[in-house]
Amino acid sequence: MLSSPVEEIKNRLDIVEVIGSYIKLQKAGANFRALCPFHSEKQPSFFVSPGRQIWHCFGGCGVGGDIFKFVMMIEGIEFGDALRLLAQRSGVELKKQDPKLKTERQRLYEVCELACCFFERQLEQGSVGKEAVKYLLTRGVTEQSVKKWRIGYSPDVWQGLSDFLFSRGYKHEEIQKAGLALTSEKGSFYDRFRGRIIFPIFDLNSRVIGFGGRIFKSDDTAKYLNTPGTLLYDKSRVLYGLDRARVEIRKKNHCFLVEGYLDLILLSQSGCENVAATSGTALTSYQLQILKRYSDNLYISFDMDVAGDSATKRGIDLAQNQGFNIKIVTMPEGKDPADIISENPSDWQKLAEKAKSILDFYFQTAFAKWSCQTPEGKREISKIILPIIKRISNKIERSHWVQELAKRLDVKEEVVEEELKSAGKAPAPSFSESAPAEESLPRKTRKEMLEERIASLILKTPANLSLIAKDYFPYFSSRTQIILTGKYLPEDADFVNYLSLKGDIEEDSFDCQQEIRTCLSEIKNLEIKNKLNEICRDIKKAEKEKDQKKINGLAQEFNKLSGELLEA
Repeated sequence: MLSSPVEEIKNRLDIVEVIGSYIKLQKAGANFRALCPFHSEKQPSFFVSPGRQIWHCFGGCGVGGDIFKFVMMIEGIEFGDALRLLAQRSGVELKKQDPKLKTERQRLYEVCELACCFFERQLEQGSVGKEAVKYLLTRGVTEQSVKKWRIGYSPDVWQGLSDFLFSRGYKHEEIQKAGLALTSEKGSFYDRFRGRIIFPIFDLNSRVIGFGGRIFKSDDTAKYLNTPGTLLYDKSRVLYGLDRARVEIRKKNHCFLVEGYLDLILLSQSGCENVAATSGTALTSYQLQILKRYSDNLYISFDMDVAGDSATKRGIDLAQNQGFNIKIVTMPEGKDPADIISENPSDWQKLAEKAKSILDFYFQTAFAKWSCQTPEGKREISKIILPIIKRISNKIERSHWVQELAKRLDVKEEVVEEELKSAGKAPAPSFSESAPAEESLPRKTRKEMLEERIASLILKTPANLSLIAKDYFPYFSSRTQIILTGKYLPEDADFVNYLSLKGDIEEDSFDCQQEIRTCLSEIKNLEIKNKLNEICRDIKKAEKEKDQKKINGLAQEFNKLSGELLEA
């Protein structure tokens, strides 16, 4: 019997290799572990089992599953899209699908890919496209980079792209949903991008999901125009170039962050491949979560303003709160990385080598902006630097910077320490955009946790099932009873895999049998306490009804159970 495409894909792909291409995995006995990519945590609670080809988070979110579930969650896609993605990765050929059965998301991927091809051809063949190429060459972009990054040109006509896509069988509604067209108040349909150099934006699997358009002739319109939020593209969740950079970021264990398409392309062209760009948005917690999969060392080259509450400063605050080690690459005034690379690529390397720690950078810029000789200047400098110092968790490191600030302001350390107590501190980032916060998840009861503990240990050491006497079974939920007897249904398979993996990652330093006995004893005590509470409620009710016979019977039962609790 031929296996299904799903089983064939699972047979060809190793879950450790697939998940390891998204997040950093560490060997942990027979399994692998990592920081969970679906919620914020400091200690790794995410485990992958190569033997069972499953994964599970034992921390805040508690999710788990197989290779398909992981790709669906990490990519934010439906099963059909995960199937196509993994089929392509594994080399499994899927049967030709009825176009009517394609998901909306898949149709939008096709629209974006066709649009990218259209823009590329306009750059190569159109007369104005050739002018755009000349502009790119003058900025230092090579022809090889034009092809590598699939740069294109949108003709300055109202419906050039729309007519092309419509002729290929895509509806106006689909073109508009891909962010490529607009409908005027009068009902006319027209292209969003016109007369611009086009930079395709890719997801982590190098699929086109959006576009950035840049003017290259003098014009009163906005310099850059980006795809709006769509089913595929959310600028707060995408980093330009990360699909090509992530391997180098992991290898070199640091990432250069820049702000624009040309900055990134020219840096990559010069040999600096571990670079990503925010492109049109301040640094967000979701982007940082993605970067954390590959490295927690950031070299940031943004237009920095240490004063006030700038978006850039808030992004760096988020990165600090997420535990990133941050260095700032300081640019000469009025220049960006693209300018530096265009003039002399070796200058960028020198600037990167001189990158300053976040505290050094704040000290340098604050003291350059205000005079430390005046009371007003000292106040403004401390307003900038004290909140940064307050975020340092290590007391020795914090003390060093307190001493440094006191020395440079020519004030006593005690004064700085006192001001530090009242200094503001950036709030911790919210992770609601990517995964439910731990506090919002339903908490497991103590009894549920004990049942899971027993079931995981029994699945790990089946011989210990004999420790569970029959009179204990009524204390368990029906699901636990079924699993312990081995008669679980297919729909319980994920839960059994979860319990098995949980058993696998338990330390072997404890006495397994004693652990089971202890858990059983605690479950029994919990059941007795619950029963005693019920009896207390029944006694109060009987007292109101003045039913003495019932009160006496309940009192006897209460005393008997209390004795069992004392003996336990």
